[in-house]
Amino acid sequence: MLQKIDHIGIAVADLSAIEETMREGFDLMPHIRETVADQKVRVLGYHVGDATIEYLQPTAPDSPIQKYLDKKGTGIHHIAYRVDNLQETLNTLKERGFRLIDEQPRDGAEGKKIAFMHPKSSNGILIELCEVGAPE
Repeated sequence: MLQKIDHIGIAVADLSAIEETMREGFDLMPHIRETVADQKVRVLGYHVGDATIEYLQPTAPDSPIQKYLDKKGTGIHHIAYRVDNLQETLNTLKERGFRLIDEQPRDGAEGKKIAFMHPKSSNGILIELCEVGAPE
C-alpha cells in the first residue's frame, strides 16, 4: 500500500530562519516555496535523498500548525507516505476500522492530493497519505 516516504513535515514559527540555516549551513535552496491556503500554512521544502523535508509555518492563528506550535513547539508534525491510489487507500483504511481526519482527498503542496489519518489510529503519530499526479 505504501510506496515510500514522501516527506516529513516540521512545524516552525519562522521560515526565513530555516531558509538561512539551510542555505548557509548546507548550501541547500528550497524546491518548494508555497502557501497552501486551505491548510493555512506556508511551506518551504528541501530534497534530502529520496524524501523531502517540509518546513511549515502557520499563516493564521487557527492554523493546525499554529495549534501544534502552541501545544508542542517546533518539531516534527507529521510523516507522509506516498500511495498509488489515495481514495482506494482511504477506503481500505476505513474498512479496516482506522480513524481518518480526511475521508476524501484534498489539495496539498506541489499539486498533490493528500489526506490525514487520525493520530489515535496510528499510535499517536500524524500520518499523511499523498498521491502524486492525481487526476483533477
